[in-house]
Amino acid sequence: MIADLFIGNTSEVLTCEGPPRSGSRQRDAGARAHTVVAAHNGTIVFVGTDAEWSRDGSLTADAVVLDAAGGAVVPGFVDPHTHAVFAGDRRHELRRRLEGATYADIAADGGGIVSTVRATREAGEDEIAAATRARLDEMLRSGTTTCEVKSGYGLTTGSELKLLRVVQRLAQEQPLELSATFMGAHEIPIEFRDRRRAYVDLVIQEMIPAVTAGRLAEWCDVFCEDGVFTPEESREILRAGCAAGLKPRIHADELGPSGGSRVAADLRARSADHLIFVDQAGADGLAGAGTVATLLPIAAFYLKLGRFAPARLLIDRGVPVALASDVNPGGGFSPSMPFAMTLACFGMGLTFEEALVGATINAAASLDRQDRIGSLEVGKQMDAVVLRGPAIDLIRVGADVIRAVIKKGRVVYGTDAH
Repeated sequence: MIADLFIGNTSEVLTCEGPPRSGSRQRDAGARAHTVVAAHNGTIVFVGTDAEWSRDGSLTADAVVLDAAGGAVVPGFVDPHTHAVFAGDRRHELRRRLEGATYADIAADGGGIVSTVRATREAGEDEIAAATRARLDEMLRSGTTTCEVKSGYGLTTGSELKLLRVVQRLAQEQPLELSATFMGAHEIPIEFRDRRRAYVDLVIQEMIPAVTAGRLAEWCDVFCEDGVFTPEESREILRAGCAAGLKPRIHADELGPSGGSRVAADLRARSADHLIFVDQAGADGLAGAGTVATLLPIAAFYLKLGRFAPARLLIDRGVPVALASDVNPGGGFSPSMPFAMTLACFGMGLTFEEALVGATINAAASLDRQDRIGSLEVGKQMDAVVLRGPAIDLIRVGADVIRAVIKKGRVVYGTDAH
């Protein structure tokens, strides 16, 4: 076999090989000591020992060779829940939160989602693209190689399409692989507060057809929560999305037991996200439906919710658990999947291996990409993170632990290649 990218001198490679892992299997990250990884034309062609490579492999004349210098290699992180495309700045709300204001207090004063909606409606595509590109760069430097991006800060047909066009444009202009989600059902805009049914109709009858006509999204998402969209409205919107060719995912049980997990199970949604208030019955429903639980500990941390999603319950009930950053203007202030892993370990009781699987192969499954990304296996896309030390260093928050990030067989961050 021949390769144009080679990673050697590793302490370990954690392959996180598929299929997506649930229950006790989520503890197995596929660790292999002193393993080399090789790729050709962006696809992994070899994972094995130096001796096996010396016998069977060769490099192209212009091959890139990375010396891991005794560090570990893990799959590129997959971030399956972000709101990274928006305009405006709500960091002042963080100061208020630290002074004791709640999410509801800030929203009642005109802050929260509606504040970002105002700024996003006023901004042009170039302005939004520049701001979003900077966020994606931060995510890349943290080891993320694929991420989902939602609309939802426009809440008019024109503004939602504008956000999705920005995602489509950035997918071509920078290294991160993007998966677009239409989320016109993120909030009831102020101008529809006294006629919410009209807004639901607008989402179903105008927005969804316009999104699919432009082939601007892969997914349809709804914020199913008290005061936002009811379970019945969420079902109706997601079914309309399905009928138009958009796959369903849902914000569920974040601020209370909203019934969102039941909607996810009923519709066999690919992912149910947040799940801070999911109970055993909800977890069993997700397991039976084959739905991935995508948990967002960074949001719970910055929103000061006082609790995290019951990850141990979900894993014990057989639900594949994924992690995501929830990059957003109001509560997702960190672009770092390693930080999400850290909070998952110390706030939700996951082992390191469970968290790593949650940030890789299970996160890929949340985006229906588990057959192509999320693990280091022959035949899969070469997305990887090379570390300066052992894999456990990923939860050393703030330390410079990432040596290089590789996307589709190309080094997109780091300079140790030759």
